[in-house]
This record gives sequence, C-alpha cells and structure tokens, in this order.
Amino acid sequence: MINLIGTYEGKADAKGRLLLSAALKKQLSPVLQDGFVLKRSLFQSCLELYPMNEWNILMAEVNKLNRFVKKNNDFIRRFTAGVKIVELDASGRLLIPKDLQAFAGITKNVVLSSAVNIVEIWDKERYEVAVDDVEGDTADLAEEVMGNIINSDGIS
Repeated sequence: MINLIGTYEGKADAKGRLLLSAALKKQLSPVLQDGFVLKRSLFQSCLELYPMNEWNILMAEVNKLNRFVKKNNDFIRRFTAGVKIVELDASGRLLIPKDLQAFAGITKNVVLSSAVNIVEIWDKERYEVAVDDVEGDTADLAEEVMGNIINSDGIS
C-alpha cells in the first residue's frame, strides 16, 4: 500500500489539465507507469484519484459482494459511476474529464489532498469549506473515529 503525504494547490487549465506538484509526483513515481482511476467521491463533492494497484485491491473487495442482493448492486453502480482510467501526459499533467470536472465544480484553482493511499482532488473553495472547523466538530470526529483504537506499538 502506498502512503501519500501532503496537501498541494494547483491550477487546472481551460482543457481540464492539472499539473501535479513535484512533491506529489515524486511520491507517486513508483506507480506512475500503471496509471490511475479517477472517480467521484461518495461522501464529498470532490474526486478521488486511485493508483491502479490501490484500485485493484479495493475492487477485489467489492467483487466479493453478492450481486443477487439489490443493495449490493445499487452500491456497486453508485460507487463506480463516472469512473475513468487516467494517466499523466508527457508534461506530467492529469486530464480531468469534463463530467468529473462538473461533478467536483473544478474550474481553475484546485487542491490535491492526500488521503492515505489516494489523492482527493477538490475545487479550492469547496475544499476550504469542507475542512473549515467553524462547528468545532473536528475534535469530536477525531475522538469518535480514532478514540477507541488501541495500538500495540504505543502510538495513539
């Protein structure tokens, strides 16, 4: 599993091409040749960029779902809606297809934010709203999600 680090700003051009930062490109260098899968996020109005090997691991789990259960079929359809295989061009740019640009509201200013093994691609304004802690719920969310995890290595 790849472990990506960082949040980077960039700009999409009129054709939807996005130049990856040197730091992010360096982290992705071991998997660049395999390509990526770009999809809509299920929970936010952003895009998710999966290195192909990470996508294949996830799809192996999804493929275990019983397709004779309607909910499973509905989930698979929604989860894979709009999925595209993408690669970097010779200039190191990622072309974001028009339908995915429209879904994420991407016009020019973009934030690429690592999310463990994938990269979220956001319209900059939407990203700022999503991470804004005006409600003060980040601490509560962190406690709820991570508070009961006990690691044997003493790291919490």
